[in-house]
Amino acid sequence: MTGYSNPSSGQMSGSALNGAAPAGLVKDTTTASFQRDVMEESLKQPVLVDFWAPWCGPCKQLTPVIEKVVAEGAGRVKLVKMNIDDHPSIPGQLGIQSIPAVIAFVGGRPVDGFMGAVPESQIRAFIDKIAGPGGAEADEAAEIESLLGDAEATLTAGDVAAAADMYGAVLQAEPENVRALAGMANCMVTAGQWERARDLIASLPEELKNDPALTALSARIAQIEEARRLGDPRALEHELALNPDHHEARVKLAKILNVEGERDGAADHLLYIMKRDRAWDDDGARKQLVQFLDIWGFKDPASVAARRKMSSILFS
Repeated sequence: MTGYSNPSSGQMSGSALNGAAPAGLVKDTTTASFQRDVMEESLKQPVLVDFWAPWCGPCKQLTPVIEKVVAEGAGRVKLVKMNIDDHPSIPGQLGIQSIPAVIAFVGGRPVDGFMGAVPESQIRAFIDKIAGPGGAEADEAAEIESLLGDAEATLTAGDVAAAADMYGAVLQAEPENVRALAGMANCMVTAGQWERARDLIASLPEELKNDPALTALSARIAQIEEARRLGDPRALEHELALNPDHHEARVKLAKILNVEGERDGAADHLLYIMKRDRAWDDDGARKQLVQFLDIWGFKDPASVAARRKMSSILFS
């Protein structure tokens, strides 16, 4: 499987906690058992899938932490681990290009995820987001979660100012709430103030700045800056009308469409190249699409559609 960090030496046992988690909460899976262990099981409760490899140093850091948090959750979520060296097809279909990567499945489908050896506090917050908070802080957490959900829906509906007010209210209660910080920066980008969003992210402490939600937004801002230098989309469309296999022009147009919010169109251009010439630019169309998918997120409808189409091309 291509696209992963360079392997390093070292071994990793199937369970770094040596059975510390209650039986049934943590298990290894294979390509053959993935349907049963993850897809079917997630119909009953949330399932986290940890994609790892024996040579991956950050994987060794993440494993004991995530197993500890899952064990303490006493059944709120289950953890399933997949060695991508032995079983590359599933992570390939999901467009995963770096590990460790953790994807949450609910109701038989991927709903959210994160990459990297994140701190324990972020793992707890992620599980709270997927499975709901527990303990005495549940009511306050539920109120903040509800407000964040309302803010996201409001932003999606196009009311940037109202969404920004909601994110601001969350940040008054929790100044380092990463989801609210990312939401506020996203409001700035949506309003065309991507420079302000870039400065906001740059001002944050490293432990917040490196959160996947904010690194994805930083990548989006970088794409906006790049797209501004790629030229006139109408000229690129005219070029493709004359020469449909001008792949460089097609990639440029895909990047422009992406920053303009035309995600399906951007994906379709890259999928066209993949169908025509997988080897072009060292598999450049697939790599660019995977970058888009990382930024769009697992739940975005364009991501779902693009992953399905990409899988049919890669594994047909």
